[in-house]
Amino acid sequence: MLLLIAVHFGVAVFTPLLARWLRQRAFFVLALPPLITFCWLLGQSPVIMAGRTVFEQVTWIKTLDIEVTISIGTLEWILGLIVSGIGTLVLLYCRWYFDHSTKSAEPNGIPVRTAAILLAFAGAMLGLVCSDDLIMTYVFWELTTIFSYLLIGHNPASDANRRAAMTALIVTTFGGLAMLVGLLMLGHSAGTYQLRELLAHPPTGTAVTIAVALILVGAVSKSALVPFHFWLPGAMAAPTPVSAYLHAAAMVKAGAYLVALLAPAFAGTALWRPILLTLGPLTMLLGGWRALRQHDIKLLLAYGTVSQLGFMITIIGIGTQSAALAGCAVLVGHALFKSALFMIVGIVDHQAGTRDLRRLSGIGRQMPVLAIVAILAAASMAGIPPTFGFVAKEAGLGALLGLADGGDGTGLPSSVGVIVLIAIVAGSVLTVAYSARFIWGAFATKKIVEPGDASGVATAAPATAFRVPSLGFWLMPAIPAVLGLGFGFLAEPISHLIDGYARTLPVGEPGELVLWHGFTPQLGLSVLAIAFGLAIFADRRRFAALQASLPHLGDAETAYAKIMRGVDRTAVEVTALAQRGSLPVYLGTIALVVVLFPGSALVLLGTWPQQWDWYDYPAQPVVGALIITAAVLSGKARGRMKAILLVGVTGYGVAFLFLLQGAPDLALTQVLVETVTLIVLTLVLRKLGPYFSDRPLKSSRWWRLLLALGVGAVASLAGWVAISGRTAEPVSRAYAKYAYEFGYGKNIVNVTLVDTRAWDTLGEISVLMVAATGVASLIFLSTRNPGAQRPQRAGGPSAEQVGRAGGPAAAQRLTWLRGDQSLSPFSRSIIFEVMTRLLFPVMILCSLYLLLTGHNAPGGGFAAGLITGLALAIRYLAGGAGELAEAAPIDAGKLLGGGLVISVLSAVAPMPFGGRILESYAVDLHLWLLGDIHLVTSVFFDIGVYLVVVGVMLDLIRSLGAGIDRQAREHRAPGQRPAAWVTETPDAGRTRNTGRRGSR
Repeated sequence: MLLLIAVHFGVAVFTPLLARWLRQRAFFVLALPPLITFCWLLGQSPVIMAGRTVFEQVTWIKTLDIEVTISIGTLEWILGLIVSGIGTLVLLYCRWYFDHSTKSAEPNGIPVRTAAILLAFAGAMLGLVCSDDLIMTYVFWELTTIFSYLLIGHNPASDANRRAAMTALIVTTFGGLAMLVGLLMLGHSAGTYQLRELLAHPPTGTAVTIAVALILVGAVSKSALVPFHFWLPGAMAAPTPVSAYLHAAAMVKAGAYLVALLAPAFAGTALWRPILLTLGPLTMLLGGWRALRQHDIKLLLAYGTVSQLGFMITIIGIGTQSAALAGCAVLVGHALFKSALFMIVGIVDHQAGTRDLRRLSGIGRQMPVLAIVAILAAASMAGIPPTFGFVAKEAGLGALLGLADGGDGTGLPSSVGVIVLIAIVAGSVLTVAYSARFIWGAFATKKIVEPGDASGVATAAPATAFRVPSLGFWLMPAIPAVLGLGFGFLAEPISHLIDGYARTLPVGEPGELVLWHGFTPQLGLSVLAIAFGLAIFADRRRFAALQASLPHLGDAETAYAKIMRGVDRTAVEVTALAQRGSLPVYLGTIALVVVLFPGSALVLLGTWPQQWDWYDYPAQPVVGALIITAAVLSGKARGRMKAILLVGVTGYGVAFLFLLQGAPDLALTQVLVETVTLIVLTLVLRKLGPYFSDRPLKSSRWWRLLLALGVGAVASLAGWVAISGRTAEPVSRAYAKYAYEFGYGKNIVNVTLVDTRAWDTLGEISVLMVAATGVASLIFLSTRNPGAQRPQRAGGPSAEQVGRAGGPAAAQRLTWLRGDQSLSPFSRSIIFEVMTRLLFPVMILCSLYLLLTGHNAPGGGFAAGLITGLALAIRYLAGGAGELAEAAPIDAGKLLGGGLVISVLSAVAPMPFGGRILESYAVDLHLWLLGDIHLVTSVFFDIGVYLVVVGVMLDLIRSLGAGIDRQAREHRAPGQRPAAWVTETPDAGRTRNTGRRGSR
């Protein structure tokens, strides 16, 4: 089963290719995964009928003992058949629904995104109903929520789709979060998160009662019960196939499934029946009442779905054996008739171009077969014999009669049963009425009075233009509609199939599903509901007038809108109060909290180490004093450059402390990072003023300095207490041994990064990619490599022009770097260019050396990448954007992506050879000229890290250097020249503007 679920997601990924090759016929391929699943589940029938469970377990993370478990009993089997069977029909139905005449179709005739998500949703729903773990159940639960959001909002250009999708997401996610808390509490109370064990030995107590109530919040929100019912009618903005599957046969069943799953163990908890037996009947009545007021036949079915879900949850929530049997029957019957009806609505809308029952007329005469199919499905919804809907409703009324007679072992007073029974019968009356209204509205020939006709005689309205649909189009809804009729005659064998779940309930007497009970009270109630329902439909004008005359007391959707506006308003007010736009205030608040709370905890700790070791080497206090002095001076500095340099002194001082403690690798990395930081900050300062403020230093600076000292004291004290409080042997003592045995390297730091904690490193370089992309997106508007364009600077002569002015070979004599020809010779430093030309190859060789030897000596991919990045930064500083393009003629994005791909490939490469992910191998080679070489395969992972770091550095230099240069040129007013020096040109003998920008 796990493989079948994975196939759903796998085929969904390739939907764009299938749609390109097969167009509408791609839906035949997309229907294969649910069809195969349906056939596989049918093959498990002997196992299920024998009362056994289909069990499947796959180890996911062996070291953490995490497994993915599938357990299929009777209930899961029934839901799995519904999800896969209806899913197959809906995907096949999409073949004809989405064509060139459909407004929501894409140019190739198939909405690829909707098709892929619909199939992925089917896989998520199967995972939900088959999972045997509470956490995995929640994961699949939220996946269905996300996929539903995407499907409802399939047309992002439509405000109605966006609003409906967001409403559904917020409401169901709210319920899902409540359910998550309940699941965690329940699993903690039971000591296990395995559903089989939890249901076999259910925990008890107040915490369990609260947990079950929270889980029910998630169930009723998913199944659209009051007060969460309003999201379901709004979801009708989705395409009709989505409504037929998600909001009739699958997603909305998730809440009912969860209630049915937990009922055998927790139906007796204090809040179970009061919640479900109150919300269920209210929802049935409200949904039926609203359905009779709708003119859109799709909305009519939507409110009918709300009503039927209320009935379903009520029956399942009783928690007796007879009610469990009836609840499963109602669930199956609802999936059959409601999916058929929604697909019929799609056909009517597709072929007639409208869903307004006031504009539909005569379609039954034009398409009698479709009308018969609709009548069969609507009769099952109304509970008309001999349909399966009638059988299921009869069983449900029988369970309610047992509750009204004396509680049927539930402990509820009979008066509660009577009230619930009356509400359900009243809801059934409304169900018959809106079922008849649907058939009349969609297929009947309407009567109208012609304007100006004094006789007032009604005549037949003109028939609505209706294109006869293809055979396959109307055959898809015909299958579940006919099954709804046929299952009525097969009630007894179906009863034996469902009975396996019903007998898991510990309360009540076993029930049965039969087409003919005889003249029983439930038959009388059914006849009463049918008669009154048809009477309401016959006198529908008077009933509509009655509905319109009643006062409007508000609705849940209006309340939801007011709540959301209140939340938005509160967010605006809180943001305006807390987010004042002052970075010093934000940092000061954070720092103050650190001093007050962690600082207070440290002071009140009471247990202090007895020994104070102020330093290990005499050089340490000297370096510490230098760091402190630089930090204090940086806080007092008014100049931005002065402050940056002083902060750099503190960083280099920390690197020296690392070196004194015997950590050359950390010292090297710290020096490189600090140098990169200085360069980046210097590039940023070009767009800022030279001073923080032109005004004298404020006295508040001293308070900030005091707060900074407090934060430093808290951090130092926390580190000191943590280190001195060690009770166990440090794990680092064995690092040297295991680094060589496990990672085949002597550099503990590098082995840790590329072997022991390689997963963390993979995540970190992914974050680096995101950060670099974010920086580039803030600067670049048209290209990620502005230096490659080498635009001529406006307002000044080109280098070639200046060269000609000074002689034919002037430019060539002064050219030490090829890319610097885009700069004016007067803005260049010949000494800087010479040093750059000498330093660049040396730095590149050093970086490659550190890359290849980093596994056994200080270095590694990160440090090597930083050195290469610094070499590129020097090339830019010496020759500008053109020189940077000469040094690195490649897009930074390709370096970033290539590095990540190399790291990932090196991680999974051992798997085809029987190894583990990220497993390393040592290769010892003897080369005649180079001697012995000790090579570890993790060096390829380090090469990926190296490329990512180089890509990040290249993006930073191009963004904050070349990118800002280009934007400055583009935003310069026409005719405006940059800051320039006045100089004498030898050929003109006069003063001219060279267009120089100012010192680099």
